[in-house]
Amino acid sequence: MEIERSLTESSWRKALANEWDKPYFKQLNEFLEDAYSSKEILPKKEHVFEAFNQCPFENVKVVILGQDPYPTPGHAHGLCFSVDVSLQKFTKSLNNIFKEIKSDLDIPVPPNGNLTRWAQQGVLLLNTVLTVEAGKTDSHVGIGWEIFTDSVISLLNEQKENLVFILWGNKAQQKRKMISSKHCILTSPHPSPLSAHRGFFGCKHFSKTNFHLDQHQLTPINW
Repeated sequence: MEIERSLTESSWRKALANEWDKPYFKQLNEFLEDAYSSKEILPKKEHVFEAFNQCPFENVKVVILGQDPYPTPGHAHGLCFSVDVSLQKFTKSLNNIFKEIKSDLDIPVPPNGNLTRWAQQGVLLLNTVLTVEAGKTDSHVGIGWEIFTDSVISLLNEQKENLVFILWGNKAQQKRKMISSKHCILTSPHPSPLSAHRGFFGCKHFSKTNFHLDQHQLTPINW
């Protein structure tokens, strides 16, 4: 199995072409080939690069960094914080995200938690680790995904101008050192119920993002 085959979007395939033959990525491929054949791995193989497939490189305006996919079967579909459209109930973090959007911009809570519509407007919903074993949070930490997603962040930092990087929680904020001052960086505690009341609620990151985009003649996001 060559996991990169599920990355079908042409501009990202071109931008990341140098990654596929690196030793770490070959090892990652071998690990995932065994894992997908012997265990339940999330998301499905065809959705591993969904964040990229739904948001071409040239369209990226905003980057939201997550951690690893939801470990509950039926939730993860390749976009951080997003859940499959079939899911009737939001995760707790996603529910808090929608609460903050309602407070910040008075946008009603949507009927489902699929954030593909954000991706299609230029929001790269990037987990730093792109796969997980079902039921085992952080089970694919350290297998090589961090090297890959750090390359993605570096590429965006170097080749794009005036992006908005949204970093919620300590793990996401560790990437701040990779991002130059030519971009807008927004930080707050994670939207998890464990930390949202420490400063995620009231952060107004959604209106701040749109203000930055408007200031740089870019279309704001319809959150």
